[in-house]
Amino acid sequence: MTSPQSPRTGASPDDGPSAGEAPLPRHVAIIMDGNNRWAKARGMSGVRGHHAGVEAVRAVIRRAAERDIETLTLFAFSSENWKRPANEVNALMELFLMALKREVKKLHRHGIRLSVIGDRSGFSASIQKHIAGAEALTRDNTGLHLVIAANYGGRWDIARAARRLAERVAAGELEPESVDERALDEEVSLSADAPVDLCIRTSGEQRISNFLLWQMAYAELHFTPVLWPDFDGAAFDRALADFQRRQRRFGMTDDQVEARGA
Repeated sequence: MTSPQSPRTGASPDDGPSAGEAPLPRHVAIIMDGNNRWAKARGMSGVRGHHAGVEAVRAVIRRAAERDIETLTLFAFSSENWKRPANEVNALMELFLMALKREVKKLHRHGIRLSVIGDRSGFSASIQKHIAGAEALTRDNTGLHLVIAANYGGRWDIARAARRLAERVAAGELEPESVDERALDEEVSLSADAPVDLCIRTSGEQRISNFLLWQMAYAELHFTPVLWPDFDGAAFDRALADFQRRQRRFGMTDDQVEARGA
């Protein structure tokens, strides 16, 4: 739950930088796509592509921390990805568990806070245990907030938030007329973080695939043909530079934005 002055609820065009500055995004979300195509082009199995993608994850986390990005959310496994071949799903689960075992202490040493969003009930008891342990270990870190979206779907997130509000209304804790955007905002995932400023999708696909639907209401979208295993710090910098060239109007006209900037 967030207070009325939470980072998300308080974020608005009025909180922008002074004139002349080219702001970086506070919250970057990435749809990591193209592992299978990367592997296929090299005559490898899709599983090898996912392993190669881990190196790109490391590079982007490192660069995001260097650029002082507040929150980096990575779409690792969607609620629809269970439909993939069983051997690929099993390999992804093994890779996820391995990363939780091997990478978390490194993140902790660098002051990075780790959170996992999504329906954890779909994961094994071992994965759930390691998620809880990783979040507990890094909870008080004040550097980059790294969020892994796993077994996550934007519609699931909004439906869960609506159900929680309905339960509060039924319990007499909340009046029906109090159910508004702010109330729903406080119940969705990442309610304590700034809304997504920039969403990057790799591999040339141009859709958001049920990712952070609520949180990306005003996000700038950056699509790149680069396959995820080839996405590195330089590619991340190019996406940030693209964001800095955008004029974010939030419903206003160009003239209004320019007048406010002056």
